[in-house]
Parts: sequence; C-alpha cells; structure tokens
Amino acid sequence: MNLPNKLTLLRVILVPFFVAFLLISQIPYHYPLALLVFAVAAITDALDGNIARKHGLVTTFGKFLDPLADKVLVLSALICFISLGVCSPVVVIIVVTREFLVTSLRLVAAADGTVIAASIYGKVKTVVQMVSIVAILLLFSVNEIGNLGLESAIEMTGNILMWITAVVTVISGIDYLVKNRSCINTTK
Repeated sequence: MNLPNKLTLLRVILVPFFVAFLLISQIPYHYPLALLVFAVAAITDALDGNIARKHGLVTTFGKFLDPLADKVLVLSALICFISLGVCSPVVVIIVVTREFLVTSLRLVAAADGTVIAASIYGKVKTVVQMVSIVAILLLFSVNEIGNLGLESAIEMTGNILMWITAVVTVISGIDYLVKNRSCINTTK
C-alpha cells in the first residue's frame, strides 16, 4: 500500500477516535483532543491527493477510499454536532442528500464512460464544511479550557455556520445537476 493510500486509511481510522473525544465528556479536555484528531484527519485529506498526483501514485483503491473517507469524517462531525446542539438534523439531511445525489450522478455518468470532475463549487463546499467544523471545535475547545460558560453563544454560532454550510452544499449540488443534466436526460 502506497503512502497516499495509508494517509487516506489513517483518516478513516481516526474517525472513531474523533467521535469518542467529541462525545465523551468524562475525558479531560475532550474538545481540544477532538479538534486535534480532526485537524490531523483534515491534513491527511490535503496531503494524500497531492502526494498521489505529484508522484504518480494514483490508484483505484485511493479513488474509491478518499471521497468515502472525506464523507465519513464530515458526516460523523455533523451527526455528533446534532447531539451537541450546534447542528440541525435538517442540515445533515441536506448534506447527505447532496452526497448521494452527486455520487449517484457520477455512477450513472461512469456507466456511460463519462468522468465528472470535482467542480469549483464542490471544492468550496468542502472548504466551507471543514472550516465550519474546525471553527465549532475551536469554540468548544476554548470554552472548555477557559471554563467560560459560552455554551449558548457556541450553539448559536455553530448553527449559523452549519446553515451556511447547508446553503453552500445546496448550491454545489444544483451546480452538479445543471452541468451534468445530460447524464440523466438520456434515453436508452
């Protein structure tokens, strides 16, 4: 297994640790630990693809696992955020629906020999998701370390960030549908 695939696999392995640190309040400084694990996972996301392309290490396994690892990491955070009061279940449903929609569209296109590349809106969506998650984790961490009692402010800020994420997610999904409508408008 090459280095990019190991980094992608590491991201998947880190998810249960991230979830445990995020949700188990009996662990001292659990929010900073969750932030640290998420940051390491996000860094592996930035590194794996760059290393694979730069050194000619792109594999079918990597093409399959990398987007799956990204979705598992982000959706794990959003689902946990529901129980922490900083994300509406509607936001998670929007994100999951968009991911299923784009993945299904890519599968239909691939069956016809067409590759649907990531669009700029898809990349912006990913950045907005990651930045929002890190910002929320940072707020929780600062609040926990400083014992500041800012729970209601964090809840409000988190929900605002998550709704911004939902809007960007919808825009990205619409962009994929519009640009690739020919893949679903064909009759065979």
